Amino acid sequence: MPKVDFRLNAIVDVDAIGGDADLGALALQAARGGATIIQYRDKNSPTRMMVERARAIHAALTGTGIPLLVNDRIDVALVAGVEGVHVGREDMLVADARTLLGPDAIIGLTVKNEADAQAAISSAIDYACVGGLFETPAKHNPDGPIGFDGFARLAAMIRAAKPDLPVGAIAGIDLVRVAPAIRAGADGVAVISAIFRQADPRAAAQVLRDAVDEALRATA
Repeated sequence: MPKVDFRLNAIVDVDAIGGDADLGALALQAARGGATIIQYRDKNSPTRMMVERARAIHAALTGTGIPLLVNDRIDVALVAGVEGVHVGREDMLVADARTLLGPDAIIGLTVKNEADAQAAISSAIDYACVGGLFETPAKHNPDGPIGFDGFARLAAMIRAAKPDLPVGAIAGIDLVRVAPAIRAGADGVAVISAIFRQADPRAAAQVLRDAVDEALRATA
């Protein structure tokens, strides 16, 4: 069985949420609502602040069993003692991250095109996150959105070689797009606004998780 449950990846993105928010409390609400993995993403803060925030989020998740990953920054993940990292094409190579973090760490990889899909196939990763499917204010995608068709094509490439590797969908995913993403081959979805820009993040996470589970049952 894969060691990563990717059904609902809640991304605590500081640029989208705001650094003044209680990130730990928000992550905990998402976890209690049904998020199966939490990712801390912070592109602009000083390293010391990132470590402090990662530790705070990790502490808030204590006892939930939900893993915390840090986006890009292997150094922050190591110092904060979280469960893993999520990297992209311009970040540290997966092999180097694995050497530093060890065999038990969770390592996820962003896949945007065929070359990235091949990297996912050849790398020692625990999940692949394919996108972006749609435009999103949280992150500029210079490659342009790939939509459900593009996702299906890339996910099929990965699954043909690694049938047990979880493959998630990211970017512009909301409640309406959950079922089509699952039908296109996703094992789950990664979201920011659909949880953390809602009045009740816990309730929003619960609705999304229920939609993911229902869509997975329908495609089983």
